[in-house]
Amino acid sequence: MQQFSFLVILSIYFCLGNLQAQEKQSLRYLALGDSYTIGEKVAPQSRWPVQLAKALNKEETEVEETHIIAQTGWRTDNLLNAIDTTSVKGKFDLVSLLIGVNNQYQGKEISQFKSEFEGLLTKAIVKSKEGAKGVFVVSIPDYSVTPFVTVKHNKIRKEIKQYNRIARKMSKKYKIAFVNITPISQKAKKDKSLLAEDGLHPSPKMYAQWVKKIQPVVIEMCKKL
Repeated sequence: MQQFSFLVILSIYFCLGNLQAQEKQSLRYLALGDSYTIGEKVAPQSRWPVQLAKALNKEETEVEETHIIAQTGWRTDNLLNAIDTTSVKGKFDLVSLLIGVNNQYQGKEISQFKSEFEGLLTKAIVKSKEGAKGVFVVSIPDYSVTPFVTVKHNKIRKEIKQYNRIARKMSKKYKIAFVNITPISQKAKKDKSLLAEDGLHPSPKMYAQWVKKIQPVVIEMCKKL
């Protein structure tokens, strides 16, 4: 009798486990960006989109695929061209966008950023299965606090703030979630462990802090997908 009861309990346990596995939301994720998204100077598993996927897998979601279209040095126009020429099949449940630092660094017209950023948002929406509901924007980090910068700290900080203001306003226009990680990037002024070996790009530790900020926003998005 005891053996029979044990087998019944065991069967229920496995059934519940299978049910939970079936209920897990399976997702495809596309990350669009530049060096911050590709994870310059960090291992592939330390990139923030990969860390985010891993964190989401611990929740009621399972990111089966993470595709990244990003490269160090890309501006908004480079990313626009790459999206058109990169062969990525199908649509995605989640699409993220983090771009603009190289527009600022290279002194491009901010009007160009505004126009091309809007173009990137519309492309991201098209790539998303649920349109704007599946897209989120991440703010541009403030690299003025890094050892890489030796002059014009205030100018850089003000310009990045201006770029982020445009990105936030444009995201609001399209009803897209906007995640502000810029204050986290500014912690690198006092904590150099948040920077990679080049003294400019984020370390895995900083990316992990970004993910803690991004994850709750994405979880709420997933509930509505």
